[in-house]
Amino acid sequence: MEKVEGRSLFRQPKAVWAVAFACVIAFMGIGLVDPILPALASSLHASPSQVELLFTSYFAITGVAMLLTGFVSSRIGTKRTLLAGLVLIVAFSAAAGASGSIDEIVGFRGVWGLGNALFVATALSAIVGAASGGLGGAIILFEAALGLGIASGPLLGGELGAISWRAPFFGTATLMAIGFVAILVLLDKTPAPRQPTSIVAPILALRHRGLLGLGLTALFYNFGFFTLLAFTPFPLRLGVHELGYVFFGWGVLLAFSSVFLAPRVRDLVGLVPALSGALALVALDLVGMAVWTESRAALIVLVIVAGLFLGVVNTLVTETVMRVSPAERATASAAYSFVRFIGGAAAPYLAGKLAEHFDTHVPFIVAAGAVVVAIAILALHREHVERPALAPAGDSPAFAEELLEAA
Repeated sequence: MEKVEGRSLFRQPKAVWAVAFACVIAFMGIGLVDPILPALASSLHASPSQVELLFTSYFAITGVAMLLTGFVSSRIGTKRTLLAGLVLIVAFSAAAGASGSIDEIVGFRGVWGLGNALFVATALSAIVGAASGGLGGAIILFEAALGLGIASGPLLGGELGAISWRAPFFGTATLMAIGFVAILVLLDKTPAPRQPTSIVAPILALRHRGLLGLGLTALFYNFGFFTLLAFTPFPLRLGVHELGYVFFGWGVLLAFSSVFLAPRVRDLVGLVPALSGALALVALDLVGMAVWTESRAALIVLVIVAGLFLGVVNTLVTETVMRVSPAERATASAAYSFVRFIGGAAAPYLAGKLAEHFDTHVPFIVAAGAVVVAIAILALHREHVERPALAPAGDSPAFAEELLEAA
């Protein structure tokens, strides 16, 4: 059993497990639609780029809404913010399942993204605040929930999608309703902070060079990540069940590397070398996908193996975001997520357009190039990324002055 700072990683308060369970379901929503993308395009007579707008609207609204999460949670409290996010996810995932056109689903996925922003940004802060084992253990738990959600999402989407393309959306609504009840019952009421967070706090937080560098690194990395996740189902040319199994294998390796591999690699070679190396392997994997796009077997292997590298990047970047900035953790997370989701929003739609105008090799080439840019940005900001924050994150309510000094 994994140990973090002398305590068992898995010995956590019941409230942590309630939030973690809901996180798993929330992250299912990212990969849940993956296996049904080709079926959705066929059933609703949509092009690949039109179907990819399901990801674009979701991540675009999630990213912008991240700027509001601290403003909201600091006024109504963590628990109410989590529950509000879950209500939106339940309502609009169900609405997506009842839709009659691709445009309706894209619109409902956007509001679903608003709920996702309120929930995910606040959930990370809630887990960090309540988990035993310190910050490192909390981050690993959060990334484990992400990995399990992303792994199980395609599997569940494949099984339910074999019934109907509508079933995965209704399945998400049902599971998130269970998560709502778990948090309502198990998480103690959390009072709003005495000092509310300013609506401009995340923008101010980005004046910290280390946080901005990590955000830009994640922006270009996410371009590669979501090209792989959202576009690959089309050149794979597999059925709904088979796509679910492929991305389940990918997600299992992502979860494994997030929890077990990332901390060991970081301790062995250091933060920036570990992160740079993992990003380089992601880029090479995408190059392989560009070269062997026509080989279904090669593409399946490359997709699954990519999970190992992606899990390392996810954990190391998230942990560093929580440490590098003197801003409150919720504010730092919101600022970082706002920047990184730009890549997540742009990649799926652009990948579909590139494939339509050129061929299916080009999206992977562009994605590999984006990850190389991420490596360069990380190298340029290495000094600021490795420098510890001026004050422990979350301990200083007057963080704006510290950020201005750090800039």
